[in-house]
Amino acid sequence: MGIRRRHLLACGLPLTAASTWAQTPHATLVQALAIDDAISLDPAECFEISGSEVVGNVYERLVEFDLDDPSQLRGMLAEGWVLDVEGRRYDFRLKAGLRFASGRPLTAADVVFSLARVVRLNKTPAFILTQLGWSPANVSERIQQTGPLTLRLTVDKPYAPSFVLNCLSATVASIVDSQEAQARPEGWLRRASAGSAPWWLREWRANEILVLDRNERFHGARPQLARVVFSHVKESSMQRLMLLRRDVDVARNLAPQDLDALRNASQIRLTSVPKGGLYYIGMNQKNPLLARSEVREALKWLVDYEALGATLLKGIATPHQNFLPQGLLGASTVSPFKLDVARAKALLAKAGLPDGFKITMDVRSAEPIQGMAEAFQQWAARAGVRIELLPGDGKQTLTRYRARKHDLYIGEWGADYWDPHTNADTFVNNPDNRDVASRQTLAWRNAWDRPELSRAAEAALLERDTGRRAQLYFDLQARVRAEGPFIILAQQAQVAGLRSNLRGLRLGPTADTSFLAPVVKT
Repeated sequence: MGIRRRHLLACGLPLTAASTWAQTPHATLVQALAIDDAISLDPAECFEISGSEVVGNVYERLVEFDLDDPSQLRGMLAEGWVLDVEGRRYDFRLKAGLRFASGRPLTAADVVFSLARVVRLNKTPAFILTQLGWSPANVSERIQQTGPLTLRLTVDKPYAPSFVLNCLSATVASIVDSQEAQARPEGWLRRASAGSAPWWLREWRANEILVLDRNERFHGARPQLARVVFSHVKESSMQRLMLLRRDVDVARNLAPQDLDALRNASQIRLTSVPKGGLYYIGMNQKNPLLARSEVREALKWLVDYEALGATLLKGIATPHQNFLPQGLLGASTVSPFKLDVARAKALLAKAGLPDGFKITMDVRSAEPIQGMAEAFQQWAARAGVRIELLPGDGKQTLTRYRARKHDLYIGEWGADYWDPHTNADTFVNNPDNRDVASRQTLAWRNAWDRPELSRAAEAALLERDTGRRAQLYFDLQARVRAEGPFIILAQQAQVAGLRSNLRGLRLGPTADTSFLAPVVKT
């Protein structure tokens, strides 16, 4: 029996003799997507794309941002909150009548347990909360229950309120059923769920299938669908074929050629939204050639941004030249660079390199990264810059990059939470440029040390006036665009192909905001 056939039998989906899969059941949503990155579904340690989508659908958080206007924050579990005049103490009040999938009431004690648990476990995504000044030593003082449905959170500095609230909207701030979690063996939450959202995790077999069932005890409007199936299909062409055969309702990892093939297909619709991911090239300042400002600028004039958007990235990304993706507060749309070989040659001559130079680039052997690297190699050669591509899998190239052993590195970066500080911090801040530094931001990886810009990022973080804060980030992007060791290439889009009888599917700008509860089949 084939893998797909086993999947369907396990999920109660019918089979026909005519094909491996029949049309999907009316009450079940079947998505084809790559879920091989999922490692854990425990919100305290989940930090992968597909895992975050699952966590976002089985857990809720205190606050959320408005998908129509991500700059606007509203309560999810919280009915409201009050900030003290000093800007350090947040008093939250929960909505009445909340309950978990277990049937237990959701109280302030569960919120305190969940947030404090993240800090004490200190797994990879914990920094989103610990940057608020929370640590295992002080978390019991700074995260406190004040009543059955009220709690107080105290941060160490008067941060911009939007920054604090956006951190609390992140996956890692999901609220867990404290009684369920404490009654189960250690590690149970990695492969199960104890949340309050419209879905609960029924089954997960790594690299095969993941199944969510409707939470019949959900305190809000319940989904019309009874089940959601995430079926692991890595090849985009196979996802396209399955969508056309009606084997799946949604295909989630389509490449530009698949989008072109589906654009005029009968009973298929395409959807696309900008997301908080960027494609970029990092230039290591440990290389004395790249440490010259004229060389860095020259390389920025050796990219045909529009050609990338029209070919390799068509439908999956849009040309963009700033470290803040569109949708984040203060994001700039200024895009001064274009392919200008003559200008690049003049800058190289000014840097004392009229004949160009040789350099290497670490490249993950996957599309569209590899295709972009090859295109850049050709454009750069026109100005005498001879780039040797060093291909490898994601682990190999990232390991070299994180060790600062690269010259050039082409890759992608996604916002960890929906606040401009998430990218400003990593693209700008480098408090310790030593190889043994504990803070290893993207600025650190590229050995770019500009204390004055780090101070500017800190000032933006503490600015409580939203308009002034946006302007500070706008100015910071201009400095990094002109001087920085990054060639920002494009902003990614989240795309999907779906059957035309599907309604209510809306992809979010982050992995955990593609909510499935509104989806219906007609």
